[in-house]
Amino acid sequence: MRYSRQEDLLKLALMMQGSAEGISIADIERAFDVSRRTAERMRDAVLRAYPQLEERPGPQGQKYWRFPPGTLGKMEEPTLDELGAGHRAVAIARREGDLATAETLELLLAKVQAMFRADRRRRVAADLEAQLLADGVAFRPGPRERIAPEILSSLREAILAGAMISADHRARASGKLSRDTRLGPIAMLFGEGRQYLLAWSEYQDDLRLFALAGFERIALEDDIYERPEGFDLQDWLAESFGIWREEPQDVEWRFLPEVADEAATYVFHPKQETERLPNGSLVVRFRAGGRQEMEWYVARWGENVEVVSKGNLNDM
Repeated sequence: MRYSRQEDLLKLALMMQGSAEGISIADIERAFDVSRRTAERMRDAVLRAYPQLEERPGPQGQKYWRFPPGTLGKMEEPTLDELGAGHRAVAIARREGDLATAETLELLLAKVQAMFRADRRRRVAADLEAQLLADGVAFRPGPRERIAPEILSSLREAILAGAMISADHRARASGKLSRDTRLGPIAMLFGEGRQYLLAWSEYQDDLRLFALAGFERIALEDDIYERPEGFDLQDWLAESFGIWREEPQDVEWRFLPEVADEAATYVFHPKQETERLPNGSLVVRFRAGGRQEMEWYVARWGENVEVVSKGNLNDM
């Protein structure tokens, strides 16, 4: 039986064009959530339409299929939705203060659109403007910190190279400037509000968060920094609500029926558990530190949420 879902077949053909190694039957099964037999029919349908499809052996006898570069021609041009997603990413990066990423993405998008025919460039420009206006993401107001692009660029280079840095950093709370602080940078944490660098501090011999806006000078050093063995960034972040590091506690919030449906649309913590009560309330449970940020967040819900946790979170 022929596989007739043309949209999926086109997506598969583009995947085969974009992969240097090629796409296996197992890859098709995972990408489209189909059985092996259906994946084989999809491959056969693409092969019937495009005899140029190449078959190549893998390292363990597995077979892979790919197109020679340029085979699909204009079919490879990105869609309006894909371009729109790219421009939204630019706007979000700029809004969060990551100007270096925003400028790099803008340059990439400009190169992509420069390959279009003149008539399509005009249509895309008009459609993109309308789409971004509808999204509102590029024009959404709100405070953000000013972070020097050269600071972000130096930190990104150090993280990719696994290099130690020497930095002058001014503490947010005290205003004290620490000179020649040696740090092993791990990741920059962007998001709503303030932006931080997670790094190993040689002075404190521990992982610490440093406000990106506090960096006044950064120099890469010759020494290599290796992450702690078994370190997982997502697990490390999951121990906190937001960015504050504290001893994790069991947290339980009970959202009243009036706001339960709205609260159910949020993920408050990556390891949360939720429960609907018979009266319509929503209970959210998780374990994390960061009491101050929890207080700030819970205040947004006013009297529509009850904090029923044990321990020193009770007086929130």
